[in-house]
Amino acid sequence: MIKVNLLPHRQIKRAERQREFSLMATLVAIASAAILFVSWSYIHNKIQAQQTRNQRLQDEMVRLDKEIVIIGSLKEQIQHVLERKQIVEGLQSDRNQAVQILDELARQLPEGVFLKSIKQLADEIELKGVADTNARIATLVHNLSTASIMHNPNLVEIKANQNALGNKEYEFVLRVSLKRETAAEDASKQKPAPAKG
Repeated sequence: MIKVNLLPHRQIKRAERQREFSLMATLVAIASAAILFVSWSYIHNKIQAQQTRNQRLQDEMVRLDKEIVIIGSLKEQIQHVLERKQIVEGLQSDRNQAVQILDELARQLPEGVFLKSIKQLADEIELKGVADTNARIATLVHNLSTASIMHNPNLVEIKANQNALGNKEYEFVLRVSLKRETAAEDASKQKPAPAKG
């Protein structure tokens, strides 16, 4: 019987398998490292792109906040301009009012009634005066209730006194409201009538 020694052959096969295993392990490690590097690079690029977008959004938000502040200040300026415009329009509409009030009072004042003072309180006029009879004061109240620029006369106070000559007189305080004309009525009064023909 022939005896064959297989021990070196087995060791050679085992060494080859170990070399193959080492080679495969090295290739797997290299492939894993490559996959990890590619994945890390991809994720890092995505993170940087997102951070760039976030930074752009923050810059835009800061810019928009500044514009909002500017818009707020512009709104305040517009409000101030509108308030000034209303004041100017009020002055424009009221510039002839004193003349009209005095003219209307001169027309509506009955004989025997004398005014001591005229005071304007916003949309009201306070008249202080003296009359020789109560009937004259009643006539004045009636006349002012039908006046063109005044309405709602309100007799606040009336009292009887003796004047320096010994005659009886009646001191009175009367408040009357002013009629406010609208801007459209003012404009229609200021427009000239169209020429005929």
